[in-house]
Amino acid sequence: MTSTSMPPGLARFNALEEHAAFTALHEACASTAWAKRLLAARPFATPEALYAASDAAMAELTARDLAEAMAGHPPIGRPKPGDSASAREQRGMAGASGELRAQMLELNLAYQEKFGHVFLICATGRTGEQMRDAVRERLGNTPEREREIVRTELGKINRIRLARLVEED
Repeated sequence: MTSTSMPPGLARFNALEEHAAFTALHEACASTAWAKRLLAARPFATPEALYAASDAAMAELTARDLAEAMAGHPPIGRPKPGDSASAREQRGMAGASGELRAQMLELNLAYQEKFGHVFLICATGRTGEQMRDAVRERLGNTPEREREIVRTELGKINRIRLARLVEED
């Protein structure tokens, strides 16, 4: 690809009617504020410009915006039926033992009780054991520290989902 060519998926995304583009973005991240910021920045010359805009929008999200984004994510180990993105991202839990699944359920509930929201981690490429260890470790965080970790993890998830959206042919 030359510096002037654009991936077909990005060109297609840039050309989408606003409602369709919003829907595609909202499927990547359930934050309305994030999706609106990216819509306002269209068209994107490169995928990297889109990712940078995503990162900038993520940095500006309020606590309420983050809560809205997190509400779009199922607990680790329990992707929603028909949610192929979450199932693909949580593949590391697919073959988990019953014991590991029970541990994750218990840890997810403890996390949710402490922080008031689902445990969020960029699960792509992680094993079930790595996710379990991460939730155990993060249970010791303050709510403020955890909110910033969640913001970082959401940013990683958004980049992966945006890449799938705009780099597909």
